Amino acid sequence: MASTKQQDYGVPYTPLPSSQPSQTVILLTPYRRHRRPSFLRNLRCSLLFTAAILLLSAAVYFLYPSDPDITVTRIDLNHISVLDSHKIALDLSFSLTIKVENRDFFSLDYDSLDVSIGYRGRELGVVKSKGGHLRARDSSYIDATLELDGLEVVHDVIYLISDLAKGVVPFDTIATVKGDLGVLLFQIPIQGKVSCEVYVNVSNQKISHQDCHRK
Repeated sequence: MASTKQQDYGVPYTPLPSSQPSQTVILLTPYRRHRRPSFLRNLRCSLLFTAAILLLSAAVYFLYPSDPDITVTRIDLNHISVLDSHKIALDLSFSLTIKVENRDFFSLDYDSLDVSIGYRGRELGVVKSKGGHLRARDSSYIDATLELDGLEVVHDVIYLISDLAKGVVPFDTIATVKGDLGVLLFQIPIQGKVSCEVYVNVSNQKISHQDCHRK
């Protein structure tokens, strides 16, 4: 039987074990804290900004000073007569009640109430009433009487003769309130004005039509 020769190359040889214990490897990822999405933060900032703008707008709306509200609550004709001696002259008397309303959240001191009467855009006369004081969000009623005693009509005589022939004469009245609004340590000048067109029936001595509006 032939013998087998093994060549020696100088490398030690160690046989592998027949069986090895099994090993399990678990990889752990680093823990990261979950953050809120960016759009939620943007939404919150937008809501806060919008609420601030609304509050500021409301404060400006309620606290910003405004002119008083002037209303003619009553206007009566006491009498009217036309004198025609050498030139046409008017005897005229009106009684009015003016409502002055302070819509602001600050007190109002008004110097006077001026009520004028005119014919076709020309002032015929004016009456002044004393001033007063109005608390915040308060109102006051002021009575005034307009009287023209033998006022000679120089301008627009032709129009006046035509209106007298028709039996109805149009007049215009303007009520003006001027004063100061006390805002903290400041005095802010304000002014309110209302204008009325009054049509007077000469025959029955009554007002046939009136139309008032704020200016």
